[in-house]
Amino acid sequence: MAEKYDLVVIGSGPGGYVAAIRASQLGLKTAVIEKAELGGVCLNWGCIPTKALLHSATLLNHIKRAADFGIVTSDVSVDFAKVVKHSRTTAARLSKGIEFLFRKNKITTIPGHGRLVAKDKVEVTAADKSKQIVQAGNILIASGARARAIPGVSFDGKTIISAREAMVLEKPPATLLIIGAGAIGVEFAYFYASMGSKVTLIEMMPHILPIEDKEAVDVVAKAFKKSAIDILTDTKVEKVEKTAKGVVLTLSGAEGAKTVAGEKALVAIGVQGNSEELGLETVGIQVERGFIQVDKKTYKTNVEGIYAIGDIIGPPWLAHVASAEGIAAVEGIAGHPSKAVDYDNVPGCTYCQPQVASMGLTEEKAREMGRDVKIGRFPLRANGKSLAMGESEGFVKLIFEAQYGELIGAHIVGAEATELLAELNVAKALETTADELMHTMHAHPTVSEAIKEASEDAFGRAIHI
Repeated sequence: MAEKYDLVVIGSGPGGYVAAIRASQLGLKTAVIEKAELGGVCLNWGCIPTKALLHSATLLNHIKRAADFGIVTSDVSVDFAKVVKHSRTTAARLSKGIEFLFRKNKITTIPGHGRLVAKDKVEVTAADKSKQIVQAGNILIASGARARAIPGVSFDGKTIISAREAMVLEKPPATLLIIGAGAIGVEFAYFYASMGSKVTLIEMMPHILPIEDKEAVDVVAKAFKKSAIDILTDTKVEKVEKTAKGVVLTLSGAEGAKTVAGEKALVAIGVQGNSEELGLETVGIQVERGFIQVDKKTYKTNVEGIYAIGDIIGPPWLAHVASAEGIAAVEGIAGHPSKAVDYDNVPGCTYCQPQVASMGLTEEKAREMGRDVKIGRFPLRANGKSLAMGESEGFVKLIFEAQYGELIGAHIVGAEATELLAELNVAKALETTADELMHTMHAHPTVSEAIKEASEDAFGRAIHI
């Protein structure tokens, strides 16, 4: 007899494992099917290990500037193997933490590849090819996504690599070509340039970090150019050729055709859903361009009792979005009051230096929509804490609806921008106005004072500029 569960989750990434824990809290007998490490790509090969790498890069750059603060250093060098080891150790430790949380919450882990064979049955194939059937009252698909390759160009893991291989290289390449300047491409550009690689960053859109505020992106681009990162925007990759020395890209753009050569090429042009070999066609689940179609309030697919969340249902491809979707989905399954995910208040973070953090509308988008807005800006060079830290590059930019002063967008670029953003997400969730932000006392000296002053600036009341 197949063991029966109230909920079977396929995939243990930040969507799947969070959903499983919440389901268990709500009294559902829950199992998670996972063919690789617990925690999925984000924890093992994405969000967490990349931030460990980036911290090493930032620490190195701080040490190089230590003399500016009266700290004398000498013979600073990088043990790249230890940099990578720290990243992998961090990921492994957190994966073990998921294992502990599953035991604590009495969640069954079933190792193997899950495939739907009926709307209430999943066949699990273990590493030794043995099979078992798991029966489920409800099924939640959280199979995630993987790096998308350039059409006609396959990843080989050595010369043409994805972010996964970029995390565990034996040494920094002398020259690295990065195709795609979204968050992943930009973060690896910062990391490898810090580690000594000559980096070329290629983006087909008019500027790097295409979904971010143009003013914020300009600050990052300026910092990258100071770090000798070559940025090629409005540029398309027409051809990729592997050579004895590495790879050559044929490019087209505003300046015409050209070629660039590198030891390795990192392709970071987006993701594709892990929708293959899940048995979706067996039960008739609707899929478009590799992504499962769902009702984005309940996360129901078109098949009764089957749900999907996270990267497999399309953008925004973010870990925290997957977690929020997972909680909303299982609360609905359990008949528990659930709050819908607010896709207008999603935090977005890029962890290069200077960091970029944003939520809500950009100024450009707001004006395109015909919104009457007030814009407040406050430069970090006028913030005492930023100056004390020697991190005065960047600004806080806030966008308010003009009539009532409601916060509708926020864009921060600078040191610890990603940590500053949460205050503004809470503010937007509470429909906070500029008046409320400017009358909320912020501790002095803190970088967060820039938020208060940006609010004041929007209405002509900033004190320190």
